[in-house]
Amino acid sequence: MSQQETEREKETLKIGWALTGSHCTLKKTIAEMKEILAQEPWEITPVLSHSVQEMNTKFGTPAQWEEALDDIGCNPWIGTIPEAEPIGPQSLFDVMVVAPCSGNTMAKLANGIVDTPALMAAKAHLRNLKPLVLGVSTNDGLGLNAQNIAMMLNTKNVYLVPFGQDDPVKKCNSVVFDVKQLAATIKLARTGKQIQPLLLQYH
Repeated sequence: MSQQETEREKETLKIGWALTGSHCTLKKTIAEMKEILAQEPWEITPVLSHSVQEMNTKFGTPAQWEEALDDIGCNPWIGTIPEAEPIGPQSLFDVMVVAPCSGNTMAKLANGIVDTPALMAAKAHLRNLKPLVLGVSTNDGLGLNAQNIAMMLNTKNVYLVPFGQDDPVKKCNSVVFDVKQLAATIKLARTGKQIQPLLLQYH
């Protein structure tokens, strides 16, 4: 590894991290965020979608998610569209992550719809031509949302975390990103490269 690569490997980054309503993946995503913060000199500012802030599900409550983010040492979270808008003009982050990125968020992002804090954060960040990393998690990734995933793959400065079918027998259209490849995807995105292989046989 060259000296330049070594320096980039330990680069201090300011990360904006949007969490959206794939509630079944929130727990393991936050656990991986904790691991990343323990290993990398990064600063993470969460951005919570409306569904994460408001919906009680069998996977957890808004209070649980907020407490978990506080416990792992993140910055105070952003929870409104007006709070997310300055991400663009103030160039607040080196990389913006949306993970989990639900099918609903993916569809709106691909079609330029901005009606949640997460979507505003992504749009505001992209105006600065900096990397946007998406961790897709949706039941229709190989169905109706396949076209939206393809659109984002062909969008400049957008990079996807490797993903695969989480249950190809019972949920053949469902895909989920590999949380263990989040940090590696972010690092490569900083160099303008998409991590490979992108498609996993099984997740």
